[in-house]
Amino acid sequence: MAKLTDSNSAGEPEIAVQPTTYNSSDGAYTTELKFTETYKRFTDAHPAIREAMCLKAEYPSYFTAIRDDDLFAGRIKHGRVGFSMDEWGPTAFGYYCQPDEIMKAIEDGLVPPERKDAIMEMAAFWKHEDTSSKLRASYPKEMAEYLPSDDWMGSSGIAFPLYRLTGANVNFKELMVLGIPGLLRKIRDSRAKAVQSGGDHRLFEAMEIAVDVLVDVCKYYQKTAEQKAADVRITDSKRSAELLKIATTLEMITVSKPKTLREAIQLFWLYSLVGDIRNYGRMDVYLGDFYANDLRSGMLSEEEALKLLQSLWQLMADRNTRVHGRVIIGGMGRPNIESADKFALLAMEASRTVKEIEPQLSLRIYQGMNPELMEKALEVIGEGRTFPIIYNDDVNIPAVAKGFEVSISEAEQYVPFGCGEYIIDHKSFGTPSGVINLLKALEVTLHNGKDPLTEKVAGLALGEFKDFKDFEELWAAYKRQVEFFVDFMARQEELEYKVAGESAAFLFASMLYDDCMERGKAIFSGGIHCLGGTLETYGNTSAADSLTAIKQLVYEKKTVTPEELLAALDSNFVGHERIRKELRECPKYGNDDEAADDMLLRVHNHVCNYVRDQKKKTGLHSYSVVIINNSANTLMGHQTAASADGRLSKTFMNNGNAPSSGNDAEGLTAMLNSIVKPDPSIHAGAVQNMKFSKDLFVNKRPELKALLETYFEKGGTQAMITVVSKGDLEKAMQNPGNYRHIFVRVGGFSARFVELDRDVQLDILSRTLY
Repeated sequence: MAKLTDSNSAGEPEIAVQPTTYNSSDGAYTTELKFTETYKRFTDAHPAIREAMCLKAEYPSYFTAIRDDDLFAGRIKHGRVGFSMDEWGPTAFGYYCQPDEIMKAIEDGLVPPERKDAIMEMAAFWKHEDTSSKLRASYPKEMAEYLPSDDWMGSSGIAFPLYRLTGANVNFKELMVLGIPGLLRKIRDSRAKAVQSGGDHRLFEAMEIAVDVLVDVCKYYQKTAEQKAADVRITDSKRSAELLKIATTLEMITVSKPKTLREAIQLFWLYSLVGDIRNYGRMDVYLGDFYANDLRSGMLSEEEALKLLQSLWQLMADRNTRVHGRVIIGGMGRPNIESADKFALLAMEASRTVKEIEPQLSLRIYQGMNPELMEKALEVIGEGRTFPIIYNDDVNIPAVAKGFEVSISEAEQYVPFGCGEYIIDHKSFGTPSGVINLLKALEVTLHNGKDPLTEKVAGLALGEFKDFKDFEELWAAYKRQVEFFVDFMARQEELEYKVAGESAAFLFASMLYDDCMERGKAIFSGGIHCLGGTLETYGNTSAADSLTAIKQLVYEKKTVTPEELLAALDSNFVGHERIRKELRECPKYGNDDEAADDMLLRVHNHVCNYVRDQKKKTGLHSYSVVIINNSANTLMGHQTAASADGRLSKTFMNNGNAPSSGNDAEGLTAMLNSIVKPDPSIHAGAVQNMKFSKDLFVNKRPELKALLETYFEKGGTQAMITVVSKGDLEKAMQNPGNYRHIFVRVGGFSARFVELDRDVQLDILSRTLY
């Protein structure tokens, strides 16, 4: 191919892709510097072309070696500078840089002295040029004033932006049908149409370059596998044969569409890594037929297929996306139910035998499904895996149809991603790019706009607590406080998409998202079918229980004055133990108590409906609440003062849609009756964490099945189940080295219990065990 030449009439360098020379990222920041120079060279080029050339600069350099037990190629270690579809670091997406880590490496003497100035210059360049910095710089004055910090994990505040474009679920089924050659043909056909119609043909030129990058990665790994096979041919003939299979598979997927399960998995996996796709969609739909065909033809046995999937599962675990890595199985709307169900059973066996925290296997269930799937799910969960997470299609599909304003057939393609947010598979996007702490909003309202922890203005000054004549005045002030920040978060989400679209085409997502090629537009530049957003809410139950207590004690019984309550809260109840006792004795959500549950519904309905209304004020197709949880209830709880539910200052809040830890005192049935009450059609996902004893799963399986069936029949949307004993958790805190086998559901993700921060461990330990 020809080399890069002088500019064309559009003022961009002419593009002709060269064979890649491979050099991995190293302590000298070779790839990061190369990436930066490429970006500078193409600064004024079409955003899609600039992105494509930058992808070529970073890949395959950021890919790492095939390990001894791998049956597929594909491991990656991103550099300190690069391009990300999803999120890289706490506040990064698109073009990113990690300047703190770079400067620390310089201070620690880990970079060659002759490169120091160039590396420091690189870090300084990206300080204002990375995509998240451009987003922050675009904030209007008032938004910047009330959203002053991005550090939601360590700063006190009501709401925070999250800089990320997370949750892409691309059309892997189409990738399997087309393969790399077919995808290239589709791109070239679309480019030809764009040229004829005067459309944006540069987008398709960039897509061709991106596919070339994918091919480069395949060839890089093919060469690596062949060399490793030769190296061990004498000493380990079995491993040599495995490596040659990897090499042959890599060669095949570059010249034809996949024909076997092995080829399909390899293509899927490398596309996910090159495109930075971290959620894997309905895997039984796009891999099920390959599995069934291989079994029928004798290409694979069930044991051999399991080994392939176990290897993929380990690669996913080692990728360590932490709150992503969703694999969806089961559910309505699958065209290949029989082969998909076979694959789903294989997937659950892989999760049973590969004892890791990823992938986040999620099983969609429905009336009339193959009963083997639920039996297998309970077997795997009962062994302490925390997977699969169970989703109830009979409730979720109608709810998604209503909430997203789509047809039932479209809603059948819903997929949970990340911590549990819903989108429509390869049709919609809904990154959660903001968080709001409802308990903090109440706290600031009670203190007339001030944050009692920092003593700084943190929200609207809406009046002194003592001057609210009745509960409805306080409720109105709380609502106004929440709405003020929701308005900012919706506008911030809209701005994020605008900046993203101006910065890049996000080529690997655009190639496999519905309508992008047909419209000739990149995913965030008008290409996507439905561009939505989501807002993570935290402290919902804690806020509701606090409001219940205030309503009863301050306004109805009048046993506590506003001044007395504020004094108790501000002192963290020291010297006010009587008031705390009264607060804790008030009704709490999770006990099927009408007063407590009605208040939760009031809080839930208000925030969900007000957030939904933001689509009328923005260019978003939807904007919805997600009531999910990672460890944010603990981290944001550290920045939240004592609350009127009796919670102490700087301690964890409730988790997701669950009762506050330990407050569900009336038993499992009462708790389940409470958590099915919130309307699932006005949000985009909620998590229901449940902690069951081993005895219930092992010795009382019929009772357990009846309980779960009743829960789902009454409207339960989802169940994330941890099976563990309290004693084992306590022992694990004392002797972590002996208990690395214990997995728990934190919120929207699973983790080894011993690897969690102590505060998060205490939160999980405090949850009611049934």
